[in-house]
Amino acid sequence: MSSLPLATPPSPQSAPTPPRPSGFTEGRRSRPRPPLPRPSLLLAWLVLAVVICWAVAPGLFTPYSGTEGITGAQRLAPGAGHWLGTDQLGRDLYARIVYGAAYSLSGALVAVALGLILGTALGVVAGAAGGWADSLIMRFIDVLLSIPGLLLSLSIIILLGFGTVHAAIAVGITSVANFARLARAEVVRVRHSDYVEAAYGSGGTFAAVLWRHILPNSLTSAIAFSALQFGSAILAISTLSFLGYGTPPPTPEWGLLIAEGRNYISTAWWLTTFPGIVVVLVVLAANRISHSFAGSRR
Repeated sequence: MSSLPLATPPSPQSAPTPPRPSGFTEGRRSRPRPPLPRPSLLLAWLVLAVVICWAVAPGLFTPYSGTEGITGAQRLAPGAGHWLGTDQLGRDLYARIVYGAAYSLSGALVAVALGLILGTALGVVAGAAGGWADSLIMRFIDVLLSIPGLLLSLSIIILLGFGTVHAAIAVGITSVANFARLARAEVVRVRHSDYVEAAYGSGGTFAAVLWRHILPNSLTSAIAFSALQFGSAILAISTLSFLGYGTPPPTPEWGLLIAEGRNYISTAWWLTTFPGIVVVLVVLAANRISHSFAGSRR
C-alpha cells in the first residue's frame, strides 16, 4: 500500500508581505492628536467673551440707558419688553447689568494689575536677593496676611475715599501678599536649578542671570494665578459695593445692583437674582480658565 505524500508547509519566502506604509503615513499615525478642549472650558471662554463685549460696546446689546428710567415702568417683571425686568425707578435691569460690566471688569483689572506688579516685584527681590532683604520683605508679607482681606480693604477705602478706582486699589493691595509668596517660591526654586548654576559658572552676572533665566521661568505661575485673582477681585469689589463702600449710585456696578434690590426682594426678586447670577457666572468662568492654565503647566 503506497503512502500519500505529505503536504509541505509554505516557505516563509512564499507568504505575501503587506505593503509597508510610507514615512509620511507612519509619522501621521504615530503623532498624538492634541486633546480637544472640554465643554466647560469653552463655556467659560464664551461667558468672558460676552461680558467683555458688554464692557467694550454696551450700546450694541441694549437700546436702553443704564442710568435713566422710564416713566410708568417701575418694578416690571421680566417679559418681552424688558427681558430681566425693571427696578424701582423704571430702569431696565438688563441694560444696567450690561453697562455695569465696564465698571466691574475695569475695577478687577486694576486690582489684579496692582497686585501682580507690586507682589511679583517684592517676591522676586526677596527670592533673588535672599539674606536680610528676604527676611524683611517676607515679614512684611506675613503682616499683610495676618489682617483679614475685607478689613484691610475697608481700612484703605476709608483712607482713600469711595469710588471704583479706590475700591480696586484696596482689593489690589490685599492681593499683594499672595502674589509675593508665589513669586518668591518660584524664584527660589529656579535659582537653585542646574542651568542657573551653569549660567553663573560661565561668567554670568546677577542681573543678566536674573533677566535671562530666573524671571522667564518664574513669572508663568504668577500670570496663571492672576486669572484666578481676577474672579476673586470681581467678587471682592462687588462685596465692597454691596456694603456701601464701593461705587456710589447711580453707577450700575454689579454689587451696587444687588444692594439696591435687597430692599425689594419680597416683591421684585429679579433685582437681586439676575445680577447675582452674572457675578457667579463670571467668577466661575475666570476660575475655570485659571485652572486650565495651571494644568497646562504640569
